[in-house]
Amino acid sequence: MTIQINNLEVNDPPVAAATVMVLRDGPQGLEVLMIQRHHNSDVLGGAHVFPGGKLDAQDSQLNGLVPDRPLDWFQARLAEPETPADLALALHLAALRETLEESGLLIGQTVQADQLQQARQQLGEKQGFTSVLNNLGLPLRTQGLAPWSRWVTPRMPSVMTKRFDTRFFVAIAPPEQLALHDNFEATETVWLNPRQGLHDYWEGRIGLAPPQIMSLSQLARFENAASALAYAEKSRPVLTQPEPFDDNGVRVICYPGDPRHSNPEPGFEGPTRLRFVNKRFEPEGGLAALLPS
Repeated sequence: MTIQINNLEVNDPPVAAATVMVLRDGPQGLEVLMIQRHHNSDVLGGAHVFPGGKLDAQDSQLNGLVPDRPLDWFQARLAEPETPADLALALHLAALRETLEESGLLIGQTVQADQLQQARQQLGEKQGFTSVLNNLGLPLRTQGLAPWSRWVTPRMPSVMTKRFDTRFFVAIAPPEQLALHDNFEATETVWLNPRQGLHDYWEGRIGLAPPQIMSLSQLARFENAASALAYAEKSRPVLTQPEPFDDNGVRVICYPGDPRHSNPEPGFEGPTRLRFVNKRFEPEGGLAALLPS
């Protein structure tokens, strides 16, 4: 992953998107699923990311399926009273769809391997997510998703020329399903202990964008998947609106709680700013600042 700092303002409104940090327990404790984006991708090419993508128009179409909770529950779940309830539901559906498209996992469902293959193929043929569920005779289940955070790209994005309003969710990986990238948008699938992922980033084995760096730092504070999910279930999703500035020619991204940020209240534990040095983003204090003591 080669980063070129963007210095242009993007005046388009941010595009709604959803991403899922799929969790499981491994030999070293908590593991999170990451995929490597194709190097030719115009968004974070070559980077390791969580499965996710922008909201699709078909994510708003239920096609006769009944949500497993009332519409206003999804609005409350995101803790966004200003967000229409139908949009809140659509964001949950986008999260489920993108996870299936990019990793082959159908969160919250018990299915056979051939059903998963069929579902993924139908999504590739541009069928809507609820249409795919209908074809497989599956109900609409969203409760396996727990909102974690909300990231809104600033007007001057540092690592791309697009803006996104992305809801991050966490979910437990279905134990009987095998995660596998699509060889189109992604070229690698890997389960990483968050600490190990940050070490791999620091040693240059993987590339990470700032939201993934900070999210791995947050996940590193949990011993297992159940404790991370329990935290998400009882906590209000953190709204993160990064505010970049240049310091003597060095791009700095600051987060809530930083002295330079407009919001003095920290949204999460760990560093409140990243600096672009050594051709990557690093916190003041080095790798140790990203890892819980």
